[in-house]
Amino acid sequence: MTNMKLTFDAVDEATAGPKWAARWQRSWPAYEAWFVARGGDSGPSAPDCRDAMRDYMPELVPLYDRLVTLAGGSDRAARFLSTWCPPAYLGGCSLAALSDKTDVRLVRNYDLSPELNEGLLLRTEWSGRAVMGMVEFLWGLSDGINDAGLSVALAYGGRAQTGRGFGVTTILRYMLETCDTVDEALSALRRVPSHMAYNLVLADASGSTASVELIPGGGIRVMPQAIATNHQSGPEPAARPGFTRSYERNAHLKDLRVSPRHLNRHFLKPPLIQNRYA
Repeated sequence: MTNMKLTFDAVDEATAGPKWAARWQRSWPAYEAWFVARGGDSGPSAPDCRDAMRDYMPELVPLYDRLVTLAGGSDRAARFLSTWCPPAYLGGCSLAALSDKTDVRLVRNYDLSPELNEGLLLRTEWSGRAVMGMVEFLWGLSDGINDAGLSVALAYGGRAQTGRGFGVTTILRYMLETCDTVDEALSALRRVPSHMAYNLVLADASGSTASVELIPGGGIRVMPQAIATNHQSGPEPAARPGFTRSYERNAHLKDLRVSPRHLNRHFLKPPLIQNRYA
């Protein structure tokens, strides 16, 4: 690819307010166009979306209501921000977590075009605890960490099947707002359904790590090693495996024998690095 410049913004706003509202005004026109073009207006109603939030993520309802108000309170904004049964969206990424007696690291590659990255690192205390991560869908997270040391990152699961559930970035937000440990996060994932197939890698301050496959419509598979690429262990074939090299990247991660502090080096070279964005 040709060289490009990408500007990242780092924003610290403990309570959702003018900084978040300014980001909404900046990003919503493009997101609204995407939402309408992908059939978002024919999805669940705003009351149904809030009911789903109340049923599965009640701790986030006050925050959700505040964000909807800051966004102007429209029906479309309320449905978009809930991410309940949203339009389908895809992604990439390689993930791995390693720990030893003195160190724990979670590393990920973001394999989408840089032009599709919101470029926002956001630190909040929206529910009374500090959460910091890379934002997707204006309040969800593609990866992040909280003040208990729980960290998580996502990768697309490699198939376009959908089910009744939430957008995965909202699920990551929920885990980091409400959980302290990998075990607590796994319990949350068993309760909260994902609308698409996604793979997560988690780590916490104790050194506990996990890899989880989210099944569309609900349910998870906990994998034996804390790595993930863009396919799952079920019988469903991965999308475009020859192009994504998902199986090749996964095999490489399985065979890595490195210390946690050296893990990141392997994400900067083949087969894990990827720049064929066109």
